[in-house]
Amino acid sequence: MVFSSITFLFYFIPALIVLYYIAPQKLKNLVMIIGSFMFYAWGEIRFLPIMFALSIEDYICGRLMEKHRNNKSRRRLYMLISVLSNLGVLIFFKYTNFFVGNFAALFGIKDVAINIILPIGVSFNSFQSISYAIDVYRGTTHCEKSYYHYLAYTTLFPQIIAGPIVRYVTVEEDLDDHQLTMDSLSLGMRRFIIGLAKKVLIANNVGLLWSNISEGTAGEPSVLLYWLGITAYTFQIYFDFSGYSDMAIGLARVFGFTFDENFNYPYISKSITEFWRRWHITLSAWFRDYVYIPLGGNRCSKGRHLLNLLIVWALTGFWHGASWNFVLWGLYFAVILIIEKYLLARFLDRLPAFLRHVYTMFLVMVSWVIFYFEDMKALGSYLLGMFGFSKLPFANSEAVYYLLGYGIIFVLAAYFSTPSLKKIIDRTENTAKTSTMVFTSVAYMLVFWACVAYLVNSTYNPFLYFRF
Repeated sequence: MVFSSITFLFYFIPALIVLYYIAPQKLKNLVMIIGSFMFYAWGEIRFLPIMFALSIEDYICGRLMEKHRNNKSRRRLYMLISVLSNLGVLIFFKYTNFFVGNFAALFGIKDVAINIILPIGVSFNSFQSISYAIDVYRGTTHCEKSYYHYLAYTTLFPQIIAGPIVRYVTVEEDLDDHQLTMDSLSLGMRRFIIGLAKKVLIANNVGLLWSNISEGTAGEPSVLLYWLGITAYTFQIYFDFSGYSDMAIGLARVFGFTFDENFNYPYISKSITEFWRRWHITLSAWFRDYVYIPLGGNRCSKGRHLLNLLIVWALTGFWHGASWNFVLWGLYFAVILIIEKYLLARFLDRLPAFLRHVYTMFLVMVSWVIFYFEDMKALGSYLLGMFGFSKLPFANSEAVYYLLGYGIIFVLAAYFSTPSLKKIIDRTENTAKTSTMVFTSVAYMLVFWACVAYLVNSTYNPFLYFRF
């Protein structure tokens, strides 16, 4: 798998970039479509007909909604056809086993499972198509009149694995007029390298520690060891997810597309409310605009508002994976957000910034335990161990060994979780001196080759978002 990933990186993407830049303006979307289809075929070719069929249906429904702009019932019908088709595909591939398994459990039937393979990026692709249908229905955007352009939008490969969720209105102009410059190529490649470094040099390294601790292969457990483990996973999931987003945004920039930002240093937050303004921004915005506000948002009674929050966050959790721990994870945040809004807001504002940050990160780290363990017994056991309720020693030789071994990378990960380095990079890149430009270019190339060397030599390169 590592070899195939490197092969894809070194041959497919550079070749596609060269072909894209030399292609005439009218053929650039065709190059993207072919490249995207090759990407999906590389992952799982059997799902290409489903993607192709859905794109045709969504395009036709969009055109029909535009045609019947003054007929609300017709418009709603075509919107529902598009939305329900995409939801149907998502539910079938992602949640069939969950529903079948829970239904069977009600009747005492064991070991019931259907062998359904999850298509690459089905959650992101479905949400993008749904947002397009609803936006056209609402009239907040016009339908795309060219199927050729719509197919390019719905199959854009850079972000389909781990986001961001790209709405049609975000790239509508880019589909017609690709602004390709040496600056966009340079900025895009630099952003891609930053994302690759986050994933390979930080996420993979701390992830190996978490894998050993969570699987019980790190030696005798202790309270400190459990906290080291969840600290590692806290960094892993951020640098992995934001790294993929950076790579997607960077690649999109190379191809002349501008995607929305997906992360804004969430670990500097001083409340859970702020955390969710900074974490997976496009997903939060999607649920806000297409679920929360249609349900009534906060413009309703207090009871209904609380219900709206619980529904939205339960769905947000369930979107992440077909398991009850994800629903619990979503409801966990719903309860905290409700408490912050109605009880803690004024109290938190009076606390020193440092204490607010400690409060936020403590709750976030607990949330990642819930997020990771699908087995409720393992989840409970880990939480009990973290808080010293399992008669474990506070520290032991294994914990001290891992603390000393990973202490430096933890410090670096904490530093890179803040905007400090970005400010330095921005100041450096804004300097017009030739020597500075050469230095930064060399630095980026060294980081890139360090990532490649790590990928070649490492056997640990997990993909956290296979469930998406």
